[in-house]
Amino acid sequence: MWASRDGRNWRIGTAADVDWIAGHTTDGVSITTAIPPVFDAYATTYQADDTTTAAAYERALVDDLISHTARQPWWLAYLDTGAHDVVFPLAPRVSLYWNWPYVLVEAGPEQALGWRTGHMRHGLGSLPDLFFPADRSWLVSALWDDTWTCVGGPDPLIGSLQRNPLANARRVEPDQDALPPGLTRE
Repeated sequence: MWASRDGRNWRIGTAADVDWIAGHTTDGVSITTAIPPVFDAYATTYQADDTTTAAAYERALVDDLISHTARQPWWLAYLDTGAHDVVFPLAPRVSLYWNWPYVLVEAGPEQALGWRTGHMRHGLGSLPDLFFPADRSWLVSALWDDTWTCVGGPDPLIGSLQRNPLANARRVEPDQDALPPGLTRE
């Protein structure tokens, strides 16, 4: 299926495009609740404070991802809560995690940064709730009820995120609680 936006047609994803995620995460509080245990390294990241804008934080995260990814399409997934922008409201949904419905579309980093307005976790920003490149070399996922974002990928990517002060990333082991220090669960 295809959907039109910005004068282009975009491929809408199916369950087959996320079958490597669906059913491969674990229940609990570890990072593998959001990210399947298939990567070399893991981290959590979040907008550190009110002095960093959502746009600057999201741009820093995406720039690090771009610098560690060969040029290719990205899959962008928007959780359908009924109250937040899913970018393609008429598109079919795929189920992930606890059968949460997502709109999945094949696009790229610029669309990840610009398609949605008003993120459900902090009211600002535009990033999808879940996204990954076509080669599945990394995965970024923010679960509905978390105020942070989980990342799984190659060790150099996680190291780069850790060194980037705007990305505010903390390395996490697969069996470690993903909750960043100073944050609370809602």
